[in-house]
Amino acid sequence: MAIEIGKIRNVGVVGHGGVGKTSLVEALLFTAGALTRLGKVDDGSTTTDFDPDEIKRKISINTAVAYCDWKGHRINLVDTPGYGDFIADARAGLRVVEAAVVVVDAVAGVQVQTEKVWKFASEFELPRVIVVNRLDRERADFYRTLDSIGRRLKGRVVPLQIPVGEESGFKGYVDLGKMKAVVYADGKPGETDIPGELGDRAKEYREKLVEAAAETDDELLSKYLEEGSLGEPEMLRALRAGITEGKIVPVLCAAASRNLGTLPLLDLIVHEVPSPADRGEVAGTDVRAKQAGTRAPDPKAPVTALVFKTLSDPHIGKLSIFRVMSGTLRADSTLLNPARGAKERMGHVSWLQGKTQKNVEALGPGEIGVAQKLKETLTGDTLCDEAQPFELPRIVFPEPAISFAIQPKTRGDEDKISNALARIAEEDPTVHYHFDAETKQLLVSGVGSLHVEMVVERMKRKYNVDVNLLPPRIPYKETVKGRAEGQGKYKKQTGGRGQYGDVWLRVEPLARGAGFEFVDDIFGGAVPRNYIPSVEKGVRECMKKGILAGYPIVDLQVTLYDGSYHEVDSSDMAFQIAASMGLQKVFADAHPIMLEPIMTVEVTCPSDAAGDIIGDLNSRRGRIVGMEPAGETALVRAVVPMAEMLTYESTLRSMTGGRGGYSMEFSHYEEVPAFIAEKVVKEAKAERERAEKH
Repeated sequence: MAIEIGKIRNVGVVGHGGVGKTSLVEALLFTAGALTRLGKVDDGSTTTDFDPDEIKRKISINTAVAYCDWKGHRINLVDTPGYGDFIADARAGLRVVEAAVVVVDAVAGVQVQTEKVWKFASEFELPRVIVVNRLDRERADFYRTLDSIGRRLKGRVVPLQIPVGEESGFKGYVDLGKMKAVVYADGKPGETDIPGELGDRAKEYREKLVEAAAETDDELLSKYLEEGSLGEPEMLRALRAGITEGKIVPVLCAAASRNLGTLPLLDLIVHEVPSPADRGEVAGTDVRAKQAGTRAPDPKAPVTALVFKTLSDPHIGKLSIFRVMSGTLRADSTLLNPARGAKERMGHVSWLQGKTQKNVEALGPGEIGVAQKLKETLTGDTLCDEAQPFELPRIVFPEPAISFAIQPKTRGDEDKISNALARIAEEDPTVHYHFDAETKQLLVSGVGSLHVEMVVERMKRKYNVDVNLLPPRIPYKETVKGRAEGQGKYKKQTGGRGQYGDVWLRVEPLARGAGFEFVDDIFGGAVPRNYIPSVEKGVRECMKKGILAGYPIVDLQVTLYDGSYHEVDSSDMAFQIAASMGLQKVFADAHPIMLEPIMTVEVTCPSDAAGDIIGDLNSRRGRIVGMEPAGETALVRAVVPMAEMLTYESTLRSMTGGRGGYSMEFSHYEEVPAFIAEKVVKEAKAERERAEKH
């Protein structure tokens, strides 16, 4: 039987990397009785970090799902990664929940990715709860952390608790609603009076709490202003409503690794977090009518589900994790994937406890489940009732920012590489790969260098393919700035029939981006009609290979204006060779230059780092085209040569303390400065000589 929708709570656990999200999920599962022992990230024994890469690096790389039952309610916890390279997964995870638990480190305060996930939660209009975690660590400071939350995150942030004890002496919290202290002894919480030294502080924060509750409702506010206080029941009612509607962001205390502070969080999730029914209808597209429509979170409505994560299990194969938005999704049913026009048989459907699956007969609206071996379905796809096709808005993933070239360590592994990359890209929509025909390299792109390194590790571990990562080659081009003309003559006399071709060529530049133009200016049959295509072919072949440094030649006009031939010895081949020889000679006289790709770059960074960013982009031969301040962040736009951007990611990270991000796309080609062109030509020559030796 599917779980009743009003009894479901879906919560995304988000925050910067290393703040203890996975440990908090583990502690919640343990407190609610879903686990019999508390796993640890350091031992690799937690429920939601089960991937070998996660265990090795002690960080979450994938979004994982776990559930527990608390006071008659089902709580689905979506544990998301916090490292910048994997943050897209957190955005996908927040698409399918009704609230976000934002975990903040009591030592470091609000960090870069905290701000990012906060923005995602605002975008999806999710109510939030902040958990100040790791209060038992050295240099942990609740009030300093509170200050950084107030400065850097937008919203009415109000503590529901303040800590009892500091650092290793952290042992509980003051409940500001009941004005009682809860202190842990031997892992068990007990209620006592507020310790004397905390009396004044507790009163001060209780006042702030009452004020925040009063502000949620005009009538209450006027009562509060007249009487100077509120009765406890009405204050708690107002507080609850404020949290559910997202008007108030409550702050709780915790030390997840010691399981302190999980009970009140479970209670808060059950009592204050909205159920999927409270969120109401979901919007999407009615596929048949080709117009906007909605689906109600009703078990009797047609089925619609959104796939928000794809995993591949070495034993089972592909796993698609989805959230049911409407209707009742039954095991063994057949659903339609409207994006791919494919029917999918659901087979077993299960609840997920980390990597463990528990088969169920049906999943109702609001539930999160997993299906195995769907043939066509990828992350972001909708699965729906065939009779009433409906598509939910796709999940938007960030474009990859950094590319590396991949080279097999063993010859003949090329097929295995593309197979492995295809499987990895299915799991992770932020991994892109393509073969660059110009530079003859297979390029893999990701959100950051750690992301691409993980792809390579995964290829080795899961698909037994060993590769080297190289920086991508820059797709330079060659062209000319001047005009020149000259002869290309090929004459070869051996026993029997000889070879003879003779052409006079003129080259001149064309506008940037114009490509290539071949002009036939022959009069009086100096070169017979039937050989003219061979001349053009010879010119084109030579342009493809390049002359200066082996890069393709572009934006060139070549005119054939004279030549001669031999009745017996001339041939197509002879004219092709003559044309190629002629072009090489004339090209060198026409002021040849190199062209390089120029990228449009957009950098977002904290306002106080904008000056450094601009200085650095200028030092990379960049031109700044604009800057827009946006509150505490700034957006810098520039055009920069691609060659200067290969190492940008790590520089940006260190200049902004990890708080900057950038995107870039190709804009146009420009002439390479002479001193750099010389270097490129020299390197190409050396590479050619090395290749000839081998």
